[in-house]
Amino acid sequence: MDLGEIIKDSLAYPINNIKSLIVYGILGIIVGIVVGSSFLGMVVSINGGKVVETLASGFIGFVVALFVGFVVSGYQLDIVKFGIDRRNDGPSFDVMRQFFNGVKVFVVSLIYYVIPLIIVAILGLFLKNWIMTIITFILFVIFALAQFMAQCRLAKTEDLGAALAIGEAIGDISRVGILRLLLFIVMVFLIAFILFFICALIMRWNSTVGGILMGFIGVYVMFFSGRASGLLYSDI
Repeated sequence: MDLGEIIKDSLAYPINNIKSLIVYGILGIIVGIVVGSSFLGMVVSINGGKVVETLASGFIGFVVALFVGFVVSGYQLDIVKFGIDRRNDGPSFDVMRQFFNGVKVFVVSLIYYVIPLIIVAILGLFLKNWIMTIITFILFVIFALAQFMAQCRLAKTEDLGAALAIGEAIGDISRVGILRLLLFIVMVFLIAFILFFICALIMRWNSTVGGILMGFIGVYVMFFSGRASGLLYSDI
């Protein structure tokens, strides 16, 4: 598929799976309310000198946000897999499997960003100034693109080992085509930016309506980007 076809298909995909979009949109709003309430509870507890209540409020909000975040991340991974398989339906809800897959996504992302940090720290002992800046930039671009490929590999196999095969992930970059991959990322980013910018304008007019719309747009972008990523990787 060319990039135009991928973007067109991915923009329509969330609407074609409106039930899942609404469910996760509402879930996002609920999480926002829970986290916001926890934060408010922390503020009130701090002002009242209630240390235990403060810690409890913060802990509840953190746990809820973390759990839902992992579930959503795992669901997005399923969307990527459906894109790779070029399926037009939406993934079913499997909360615990998607939660653990979300944890895998977090682990993969962490490792792919920690490795260049370690390399940069070591090279920084010997190299200085502009040379180090160039090397740092190149390393982070390569590992960021490799991390993108690793998530697609994880979506395809649900195997953490396959995702952490760094050499294979880097090889996938050349198989997709680095210029094609970079252009794809720019296109997805621009579309997401435009949608969020429109939401920001609406929030200036009405914060409540804008806030609700922002939650749904966030989920829409998740569906859109996951679908597009899967379709791009399906050509390998």
